[in-house]
Amino acid sequence: MEAPLKRINKYLSEVGYCSRREADKLIEAGRVTVNGEIPEKGTKLSPNDEVHVDGALISNTKKEFVYLAFNKPIGIVCTTDTRVEKDNIIDFINYHKRIFPIGRLDKPSEGLILLTDDGDIVNKILRASNNHEKEYVVTVDKPISQTFIERMSRGIYLEELKQTTRPCFVKKMSSNRFKIILTQGLNRQIRRMCSHLNYEVQTLKRVRIMNIKLDIPIGEYRELTKEELIELSHLISDSSKEFVPKSIKRRQ
Repeated sequence: MEAPLKRINKYLSEVGYCSRREADKLIEAGRVTVNGEIPEKGTKLSPNDEVHVDGALISNTKKEFVYLAFNKPIGIVCTTDTRVEKDNIIDFINYHKRIFPIGRLDKPSEGLILLTDDGDIVNKILRASNNHEKEYVVTVDKPISQTFIERMSRGIYLEELKQTTRPCFVKKMSSNRFKIILTQGLNRQIRRMCSHLNYEVQTLKRVRIMNIKLDIPIGEYRELTKEELIELSHLISDSSKEFVPKSIKRRQ
């Protein structure tokens, strides 16, 4: 029985090179070749095809995946393209294996972001339909009104994105500071929502992604614990197939 064909972006994700989204960008930029030829996005691979990125052969030799929690400082950009952005997250962490961030956190924002070399978990966490919670603490430029809390909670139509934000949990913490829990990740969502209500964000910190809480100093990272990974696998088990980290499988 012949092995099934596999899309290039899925292959690069599964071997831990990058996420599917980043793989598509590499393909569009002409940085990927299959058997020496530049492929189209969506091209499928057979087991005998050779894939190169920037001239380097990519092979499926991964044995152990990495899962990190990082407290991103303000000014660091969540990109793997180290050639374009000098203040990128990859060079800042300088981890000894190739890893990539799960999702993004704006350059002027700080706080928790997860990094891995496991492409499967990236796709499951980023799938917005699974309602995965992300919690933020935000300060704005003037006192917060009850109307502000209610309107943020109900959802706001963002003209520039042509959609209304999902209802969410919002709680006032002090005169100009609030907590918000989102289950979607629109581009600069919190800043856009605040701006729509004539508030300007002064600081924005992500303090939780699902069951993973921010508990490390700015600029530092740690590995996810076994307990965190097990709970995470349950939280994303409705994402096409249940995810159980390979590192956990081997230890059990």
